[in-house]
Amino acid sequence: MIRIEVQQLNKKYQANLALCIPELNIAPGECCGLVGNNGAGKTTFFRLLLDLVQPSAGCVLSGKRNVAQDESWKAYTGSYLDESFLIDFLTPLEFFHFVGKTYGMPDEEIGLALERFRPLVGDEILQHGKKYIRDFSKGNVQKIGIVAAMMSQPQVLVLDEPFAHLDPSAQINLKRQLQSFHRESKATILISSHGLNHITELCSRIVLLERGQIARDVKTDAIHSARVLPELEAYFASGS
Repeated sequence: MIRIEVQQLNKKYQANLALCIPELNIAPGECCGLVGNNGAGKTTFFRLLLDLVQPSAGCVLSGKRNVAQDESWKAYTGSYLDESFLIDFLTPLEFFHFVGKTYGMPDEEIGLALERFRPLVGDEILQHGKKYIRDFSKGNVQKIGIVAAMMSQPQVLVLDEPFAHLDPSAQINLKRQLQSFHRESKATILISSHGLNHITELCSRIVLLERGQIARDVKTDAIHSARVLPELEAYFASGS
């Protein structure tokens, strides 16, 4: 299991301070949710965690590895932030096999992984042999990206707004898939979502970002869960 550590992390875009997190430790096997209004810094944090942008100061450690200096973390990390993570001129099956081969998965293992995710993606995605990713609906594109992130059973999983564009049935299936995945793999999971119900059901800890800084860091275990959702709803209702 992998620990994620943040040390004096700063990200500036010109004069704008987009993120400032002096310290954050996400325990091995923890499922941590990030919430916050648009512009709070959630996606910026994920992009720093995945070495997609360089920090202005500080660092993110994945398994004690500085992600900006050591690429070994990529072998055990699955992620989906947006459509730029996909190769949209491939069919879904071509893309799944491309991703699987990148992680060293044999064809049989890729096939078994896709069967596990069939309740989420459905036959429309898995049986459309000639339809390119770019020709699917936003919801189906979202499903393709999420499955590609999870199919290798990564030790670290990062998903930015995974419930966006999904219909109610797909949201329920995704929640079940994530719960099952976490229970079986003990992976360290980071999820952002505007859906407070989803995030409080899935995550044992929630970090609330406001203007690039941690405003709250709360547990959602059996002792605290009953009051976490009302507290979050009250926070956002206040216009904070």
